[in-house]
Amino acid sequence: MSDGTKEDGPLAILVEELKNENIQTRINAIRRIQTIAKALGPEKTRSKLLTVLQETLDDEDEVLLTMAEEMGNMVEMVGGSQYGYVLLGGLEVLAAVEETVVREKATESLVKVGEGLNGEQSVEYWVPLLKRLSGGDWFTPRTSACGLFSVVYPKLPDNLKAELRTMYCKLCNDDTPMVRRAAASQLKHLIKLIKSDDIKQDILPTFQTLAKDDQDSVRLLVVEDAIAMARVLGEKSHDDVLSFVLPIIQQCVSDKSWRVRYMVANQFVSLCEVLGEELTRGEFVGHFVKLLSDTEAEVRIAAATKITGVAQHLELEAIIKHILPCVHELLSDSSQHVRASLATDIMGLSPIVGKDASLQYLLDLYLQLLKDDFPEVRLNIIKNLDKATKIIGIEHLSQHLMPAIVELAEDKQWRVRLAIIEYIPGVARELGIEFFNEKLGNLCFTWLGDSAYSIREAATANLKRLTQVFGPDWAQSHLVPGVISLYSHPTYLFRMTTLFAISVLSSVLSSQVIHDTLLPIVLKMASDQVPNIRFNVARTLQAIIPILDSSVVQTKVKPTLQKLLEDSDPDVRFFGQQAWALT
Repeated sequence: MSDGTKEDGPLAILVEELKNENIQTRINAIRRIQTIAKALGPEKTRSKLLTVLQETLDDEDEVLLTMAEEMGNMVEMVGGSQYGYVLLGGLEVLAAVEETVVREKATESLVKVGEGLNGEQSVEYWVPLLKRLSGGDWFTPRTSACGLFSVVYPKLPDNLKAELRTMYCKLCNDDTPMVRRAAASQLKHLIKLIKSDDIKQDILPTFQTLAKDDQDSVRLLVVEDAIAMARVLGEKSHDDVLSFVLPIIQQCVSDKSWRVRYMVANQFVSLCEVLGEELTRGEFVGHFVKLLSDTEAEVRIAAATKITGVAQHLELEAIIKHILPCVHELLSDSSQHVRASLATDIMGLSPIVGKDASLQYLLDLYLQLLKDDFPEVRLNIIKNLDKATKIIGIEHLSQHLMPAIVELAEDKQWRVRLAIIEYIPGVARELGIEFFNEKLGNLCFTWLGDSAYSIREAATANLKRLTQVFGPDWAQSHLVPGVISLYSHPTYLFRMTTLFAISVLSSVLSSQVIHDTLLPIVLKMASDQVPNIRFNVARTLQAIIPILDSSVVQTKVKPTLQKLLEDSDPDVRFFGQQAWALT
């Protein structure tokens, strides 16, 4: 083989680099194999390059990971999908190594290659590969095999499909938990491809065994498998769903492991969809109530975020009778994260129950959450405010909304203050211009003078968004005076905020306001004693020059920029030159 490599310069270089002691050099070499393959052509890539790569499979995990990724992208380099099978050998070895991330990437690449195989190639190359991996002595190849069955299953004749189902069921009953876990996680993909009669005959017994596995990491995966199975079986007979799937779900709801119950809660809306509204409105709603009252906070958190989704499948009477009592309990839950999750979802109930029921049953819940001690609860209510106000109107919430916003705006945690700033434009849209001016307008300027830079930065961006809500005329009357009042502040950080705000507002205000009101302020600040102010003057001019008339630029802006170009500070001169280039 060495004689052959001497004839091909790029291949010879690759061989040398793959022998290099430096790992990064070998990784970089692997990353160039597509370029080398293009230079060699498909035939030499198949006969020589792949041989070189397979001889390099005994290497560091970082190199193997890169190789697993690159080989999945080489189908075109070896001559297209008709020759894709030549990549299977190297990837098969990589799919059996000990390092998990390498196996996962190799499996991902195998899927890419396998999707391009036709029926005959699937029978000739893929099925034997599956048999070898599934029968591996060590658990690693068997784990990788689980993700490969669904790739070619539809392309196979019935006798091989049956053989694959048998092989898969064997993996589901493997002695090693890691293999059973992999099989359970991939079963939902395979189920979608199997006929309902074959599911009942071959898969159902294995599915029921997985649901009783002694490892909760296996049992929790059964929930998604149950959803996939219910969809397939339900197409032919809803009775099969009730007979075979529902008992498994009921078992999971009462599972001793909170992780399994969490998975049921997290997938409950999908379960409602596959089980049907009749069953959901019957006994199944009781299971949801049980999850909402679970002893583990993690389960209650997951269930609380599904209240609106489940309510869509219920009648108003059932929501009032079964769901709302649980919501009242969650309002005073000992876990602040449960209450925060509830606040994220609860506003979505209003569009479902309508205005009258919202005012009667939900309004008090919203108001209580707005007064919660935990800031995230109040933030989540405000974030989703529009879902409820579209139904019941803002006037019912405004009285309690203002104290909540003010408290959040003054919170000692800067991240809380930052979060409320992001929601203010949406709240402003709901409240209307008069109410906003009266109650919230001053907050915008309070944030401009915040001690945290991130808050001041967000506050300046907030001015632009408010202008987009209320219009440039409102901004000229209510925002511009407050912005320019900071330009003479004794603290240079606040003076700099003036420049940031002018830069942001210049894109939404009229050119006349910029020329008459804002430009003079910027030009005055060019004489500031602090270099940071002066170079930010240059950056601000850079933002507004495209908006100004050329005569204004020549007579007013360029003389100021000329002074900045002669400034003693190098940063001021640098940004001055950038602005000058626009003139």
